[in-house]
Amino acid sequence: MHQSIINTTLLPFNATAFHNGDFVDVSEQDLLGKWSVVFFYPADFTFVCPTELGDMADHYEQLQAMGVEVYSVSTDTHFTHKAWHDSSDTINKIQYPMIGDPTGRISRNFGVMIEEDGLALRGTFVINPEGEIKVAEVHDLGIGRSAKELVRKIQAAQYVAEHDGEVCPAAWTPGEETLAPSLDLVGKI
Repeated sequence: MHQSIINTTLLPFNATAFHNGDFVDVSEQDLLGKWSVVFFYPADFTFVCPTELGDMADHYEQLQAMGVEVYSVSTDTHFTHKAWHDSSDTINKIQYPMIGDPTGRISRNFGVMIEEDGLALRGTFVINPEGEIKVAEVHDLGIGRSAKELVRKIQAAQYVAEHDGEVCPAAWTPGEETLAPSLDLVGKI
């Protein structure tokens, strides 16, 4: 049985990312002070992965408006990320950093490394400005994710962080009622 990663603090890492035409250094320190999404996928030049990364790119402006930075991560190198970016119309629209994790350190930090394959599972992690993991979702390789669903989860995480004593019920979206847990609610929902 594994211990939950929820509410744990980011572990240290240093990596190189391909971002807006440049190679840039990224560490866990870059994720502090704002909401972040770390979005793991198995490999560049594959099948489901470009659909997910393209979907995330389509929602990137909305996430930025919410104060969220996105970091995609695979065990490919930053050089491979550049080559994929340069050769694919879908990947070319990405504006968020694409982190290379060829040693698997970041993938292991988040518990998504498939050791026998040297690849990461499809893992999505939402991290608050203090560096604590607030959402963790891991998929098998054949199951693609939805950035729209992720946006709603981040909205709920941000709401709960800003409204002490309130929680968001299932399928909550901004503007809908929340709950204030109390003895009076027990058995009445």
